[in-house]
Amino acid sequence: MYIYKDLLARAAAAKPVRVGLIGAGKFGSMFLSQVPSTPGLIVSVIADLDPARAQQACRTVGWTDELVAKTRFIDDAMVLVQDDEVDVVVEATGNPVVGLSHARAAIKNGRHIVMVNVEADVLAGALLAEEARSAGVVYSMAYGDQPALTCELVEWARSTGFEVVAAGKGTKYLPAYHASTPDTVWDHYGLTAAQAEDAGMNAQMFNSFLDGTKSALEMAAIANATGLAAPPDGLRFPAAGMDDLAHVLRPVKEGGQLHQKGCVEVVSSIERDERPVFKDLRWGVYVVIEAPNDYAAACFKQYGMNTDSTGRYSAMYKPFHLIGLELNMSILSAALLNTATGSTLDFNADVVATAKRDLSAGEMLDGEGGYTVWGKLYPATASLQIGGLPIGLAHGFKLKKSIAVNKPITWQDVDVDESLTAVRMRREMEGRFGNA
Repeated sequence: MYIYKDLLARAAAAKPVRVGLIGAGKFGSMFLSQVPSTPGLIVSVIADLDPARAQQACRTVGWTDELVAKTRFIDDAMVLVQDDEVDVVVEATGNPVVGLSHARAAIKNGRHIVMVNVEADVLAGALLAEEARSAGVVYSMAYGDQPALTCELVEWARSTGFEVVAAGKGTKYLPAYHASTPDTVWDHYGLTAAQAEDAGMNAQMFNSFLDGTKSALEMAAIANATGLAAPPDGLRFPAAGMDDLAHVLRPVKEGGQLHQKGCVEVVSSIERDERPVFKDLRWGVYVVIEAPNDYAAACFKQYGMNTDSTGRYSAMYKPFHLIGLELNMSILSAALLNTATGSTLDFNADVVATAKRDLSAGEMLDGEGGYTVWGKLYPATASLQIGGLPIGLAHGFKLKKSIAVNKPITWQDVDVDESLTAVRMRREMEGRFGNA
């Protein structure tokens, strides 16, 4: 992607790419920190539930008073998406219910939409992406987040003639983490609650990374954007370092830990006994590829690629991701090239709410990263077959029956408000893409 020259031209012509940001939390703040040093890009409007807090976030990341004064700060995202001073909308709330409404409204108003909100994307992204294509606007993953970076590696592999054996990211994982709550999360991160608060880190949101939910959501997003399969029994989180990817992430029948070729998977940075993995990929992304012929396999060896024992499987990876600091790539790709940095194509994988502990009838679900449920990755067909409740809707619904720990929660297990826009959009998405 070569866009810097175009960006400089926009700056010289005083026609900057104009961004509307919804949500000035941690991700949004990381993006905002890059704005003063990016020519040809401005943030016209920021919508946040607390506009004063959003203004302070801008100052905290280095904005001058003059730059703050040039930006509108409002508390209504629906006003933002209708603003003619906005070319690209960035949805960074992390709330799947409102995120769907924001994205649909942006598309309706002819704005490109960069969906930082992977929770909303997995809930009904196939529907939104189809609507965006029909409207002639871009619906894009957020570059800097691991799904978009993984999709980039998948695109590289396929476009250069390699079969993708596996793709995904790294994380810190132990099976016990599925039961983690906002009360225990910082112990696992090696932080105090005060340190986390000073850094602007939300306990429930960060707990969703730890308890496996965010990993499932991100793998579902990758599967839905690339056609790669979700493992039939959920993510296995095998321990693997950068040098071990090609060995571990090959099919079981060939000595690896994959159910089949062409899967998404997350690798752990620690062994099950908590020993650190050598050269772990905790902050990175990867793709495992297979040589299509003997000549290509020989080239792997000649050029120092890490391979499995057969020499036919190898891996490419990116050891880090910079989250919001890299978001400009998605914004500028949409505005200047009319192209997404990864986008949902189908409903291939889903994330189902799963009990963190024995839950009792009458309890209220509190959503991703909370005290009641974690999200497990399923093939979409399997999720639909059991009537699994999407993790993105597992908030504010009351259980009608008791659910045992680690069992999936279904639509039939909760009182569902079918009038909610997010519920209607999910039902519509299932109807449109569920039989694909």
